[in-house]
Amino acid sequence: MLGYSRCVSALRDVPLPAGFRVGNATLPGKATGCTVVICPPGSRGGVDVRGGGTGTRELEPLAPLANAEGPSAVVLAGGSAFGLACADGVVRWLEERRVGRATPLGVLPLVPTAVVFDETAGAFGTRPGPDDGYAACEAARAGVPERGRIGAGAGAMVGKLRGRERATLGGIGYAALGLANGVTIAAVAVANAFGDVLAEDGTVLGGPHGDDGGLLRSADLIPRTLELPARASGRGENTTLVCICTDASLDKRGCGIVARVASAGIARAVNPAFTSADGDITFCVAAGTEAAPPPGPAASWALIAVGTAAATVTAAAIRDAIAHSSGSQSPP
Repeated sequence: MLGYSRCVSALRDVPLPAGFRVGNATLPGKATGCTVVICPPGSRGGVDVRGGGTGTRELEPLAPLANAEGPSAVVLAGGSAFGLACADGVVRWLEERRVGRATPLGVLPLVPTAVVFDETAGAFGTRPGPDDGYAACEAARAGVPERGRIGAGAGAMVGKLRGRERATLGGIGYAALGLANGVTIAAVAVANAFGDVLAEDGTVLGGPHGDDGGLLRSADLIPRTLELPARASGRGENTTLVCICTDASLDKRGCGIVARVASAGIARAVNPAFTSADGDITFCVAAGTEAAPPPGPAASWALIAVGTAAATVTAAAIRDAIAHSSGSQSPP
């Protein structure tokens, strides 16, 4: 257990790869906000969509056949579909600094965005918007990002089978590790799942609470619950979002492959995952400047190595979100 604790600590203490910055904006007095990952110039990006209840903007530029190489920033936001407006403020902030894809008429910031459904999504006037996206950019810093109930994770909950009032607090988590060749793989995660968050040994870190306040296991309850539970969170009100940041030299196709492999980390830490009630999405942004190896066994192995590490830090970041958000929580 001591070795495991040291390993977890190391995963949490490794800073973001050079050039990446993460910032949060949290609406005062309201359980919502947005989180922005600002990417180094020339980054490439990919995305893997697993959930059945997604809310997104501008994912198409990350498709392997799209003309653009990668994003200027990635936005994770609360407020469900209304929170997509946060990207407008991020685009404005980037344009003011002439950051984006060069066109004959000027720079065009590319800002893929994904949202979670938090408790403010249905309340007019409480959702994050363009000003919050701009503020998150202003707050963005290198190093080890802030974690807990801030930004896109300010209103997050996990284990919602018995309703939000019996769920566990979620939030923003982070983890990173270095490969033997000096490459860094980092993950920023928003934990707002319908399912439970599990530790490496399978115990429940965050899930629904029973009448006695103890944690229950959704995977045990669901097979015995054949009718829709009256208190269960509805369709689309849940999501796990992840952004992988790396200084590996990946092309766009490689980023898409790593994003897909990294999604396995969601399935390790969340059960059930990828449901029709979740909007699970994994981004991967790579900023390495060295030439990628030519197609062949070496290139395939490089993707396996990066993807394996990405899945590891994805699971660790989700667990980290619960540790930073619910460590002192008393069961309801």
